[in-house]
Amino acid sequence: MDQMPFYVLVGFSAQLIDGTLGMGYGVSASTLLLSRGLGPAAVSATVHAAEVFTTGLSGVSHHYFGNIDRRLFWRLVVPGVAGAIVGAYVLASLPGERFRPIIAAYLLAMGLFIIVRVFKTAPPVSVTTHLTPLGFFGAFIDAVGGGGWGPVVASTLIARGNHARLTVGSVNAAEFFVTLAASLTFIATIGLQHWRIVLGLALGGMAAAPLGAYACRKIPHRPFMFLVGLLVVGLSIRTFVKALH
Repeated sequence: MDQMPFYVLVGFSAQLIDGTLGMGYGVSASTLLLSRGLGPAAVSATVHAAEVFTTGLSGVSHHYFGNIDRRLFWRLVVPGVAGAIVGAYVLASLPGERFRPIIAAYLLAMGLFIIVRVFKTAPPVSVTTHLTPLGFFGAFIDAVGGGGWGPVVASTLIARGNHARLTVGSVNAAEFFVTLAASLTFIATIGLQHWRIVLGLALGGMAAAPLGAYACRKIPHRPFMFLVGLLVVGLSIRTFVKALH
């Protein structure tokens, strides 16, 4: 249990990032866990199990603060659940160690993607086209990579011009169902062994969920996104280099 405070801190930081930006929990937590030697499937299963609790509370918090567009929310949930089930099944069927460099490279790309999004702006409108393929692809990538729902879905919608606050809240709320579907698929296929890590991540994430939803309305996103992107890039490079040796 000596590492429990570390996992609580990881869960708290990851959820604060995710609740504020609409992205980052899975990418941040998966990058840290992968760098500590866990296999890709175990990492994704562990992170998604913890996210069931954190995304549920985060969705309720965003609803309380009025950050959810119901139409956008429902149009992301159904394809997201389908993509999560397929992605989790695919990852559970692949050899873990061979997949580690691929996941590390993917997380590196997500970190760079987050940084690039800092410098792109668009006027706030409501774009609701092509949500089915976006939701499916975002959830599939999220399940396979241990994170990516927010960076793929929220960033794409914001870059297309959707209102940032409503997009963040809606994507966070839909993520509960995506995460639950992925987690149940992992449990059915490979089981779940790292319960102490799940508990730590969940406790930290649940503590941060209301703060993240509140910070979504208050904290300037660009500097925060840039720092998160740098963190993910740095940790991913370290993991990628170790995986190749």
